[in-house]
Amino acid sequence: MPHHTEHELPASGHLLANDFHAGRTWLFDLHDPLHPSVLGSFGDVAGYSHPHTFVRMSDGRVLATFQYRADSSTTAAASTMSMSMPMSMQAKATPMPAMPAHTTGGLVLMDERGRVVRSGSAADAHIRDHMLFPYSVLPLVASDRAVSTTTDMDGADTVATAEWVQLWRLSDLKLLRSIALPPGPRGTENRFSGEARLLPDGRSIYVHTFNCGLYLVRGAEDDRPVATFVRNFDGEECGVPILTGHYWLQPVPAMHGVIVLDVTDPTKPREVSRASVGDDESPHWIAIDHSQRRVVLNSGGHGNRLFILNFDPATGAISVDQRFRDPGSARAGIALTGVNWPGGFVGNVVPHGAVFSR
Repeated sequence: MPHHTEHELPASGHLLANDFHAGRTWLFDLHDPLHPSVLGSFGDVAGYSHPHTFVRMSDGRVLATFQYRADSSTTAAASTMSMSMPMSMQAKATPMPAMPAHTTGGLVLMDERGRVVRSGSAADAHIRDHMLFPYSVLPLVASDRAVSTTTDMDGADTVATAEWVQLWRLSDLKLLRSIALPPGPRGTENRFSGEARLLPDGRSIYVHTFNCGLYLVRGAEDDRPVATFVRNFDGEECGVPILTGHYWLQPVPAMHGVIVLDVTDPTKPREVSRASVGDDESPHWIAIDHSQRRVVLNSGGHGNRLFILNFDPATGAISVDQRFRDPGSARAGIALTGVNWPGGFVGNVVPHGAVFSR
């Protein structure tokens, strides 16, 4: 299941992408976008397996989340669920909960080829195992801290609800504490913690959940993190967000599009615009270009489409680029159903990780 990539193409032109169910990561050279090449790949690193998120540090090294301990088994390879949303979310409807066979992973600082600098376990003695699976990570270099989230990508895991956020010391990857996001008005907005982003004030952090909650975390720099619910969105399947300037762009499948929030006051995020890509689409991944004006959005749904959105960084206005479409199509977007690719693949593709070239 080719799945997550870095959120933007590094200046080096090298991009890390993981084949999640296989537990293997690939390093691509994308200097020439039309002629990509593979520079190498790696599997387990530092005793951990199934990496998810890769964050480039200023020195070129990579801080990565690894979901599982490498000596634990996983049923992820047997899952046939869509990759358009976290596996745990899709597994919620399974009638009989089953304890996942794998155990807690950790964080790894490494180079882009998987050579280890240091690592640390996400296991917390105060929380039973099978509940913490590092999903995404936010390094806070100025305060020597990092914040990670805990959603399990294994569709067989019907136990872990991933309401946890973890605080680390960045310099030695020592886990300092785990805190639970409080429930929102619906009671479930805190489940499946997703992406953490540092807000423009340099101390406030937003953590979104795949159950459509938005949380403000403060106090991480003083080792006293406190999480406060600030907003929810329709539905329970919200996608990967973007923070650009003082705007938060949130894919919301229930409204088939993206909502833009002004987060100048982090305690009171204010909606300023929204754009819909069609009632048959379920937006999930989103990325922005270096001008902060062009956004790529993927969608599962029936069309399995890629869209380009126009964004105004001055006002927060967002709209669908109607010019970006299949030749002869009556609607915007590029469909990835019925594709016929070089190499012999014919079929339907669900787009996921997407970045702009440089």
